[in-house]
Amino acid sequence: MAKDTAPKKINIVNRRASHEYAFLAKYDAGLMLQGTEIKSIRDGNVNMQDGFCIFHPDGSLWVHNLTIAKYTEGTYNNHEPTRERKLLLTKRELKQLAGKNQEQGLTIIPIRMFVNDRGFAKLEIALAKGKKLYDKREDLKAKDQKREMDRTRDY
Repeated sequence: MAKDTAPKKINIVNRRASHEYAFLAKYDAGLMLQGTEIKSIRDGNVNMQDGFCIFHPDGSLWVHNLTIAKYTEGTYNNHEPTRERKLLLTKRELKQLAGKNQEQGLTIIPIRMFVNDRGFAKLEIALAKGKKLYDKREDLKAKDQKREMDRTRDY
């Protein structure tokens, strides 16, 4: 009667980001979390559609508008759902991102949240450039063509 202790794979993806932005570089960053946030992440209660990252004056990178819902079993010690959270990156990665972030039209956005083998929550961020309307149309057209090719190949 032993419980299955294998951790459930958590992979929360920001699908809207790939439609709105073209990714130039991707980084895996750790998150500084409080109390019940990791339990809520393991339940899959995360919304990152409006999320974005900015640098604070001390040179650290913070993620804003990343909503981690309150833990249902939490008490008065429950966390604030939309608070800003510090991202943990190496100094070299922070320097690269800070240099590229100064360029016109580039932004840093969260694209995926997952829990690694050791049980730590990680956030995959991307240096991204916004797509124009015609770029979005071309992507949708290419996606439809690929779907049609796969469909005809199966028969």
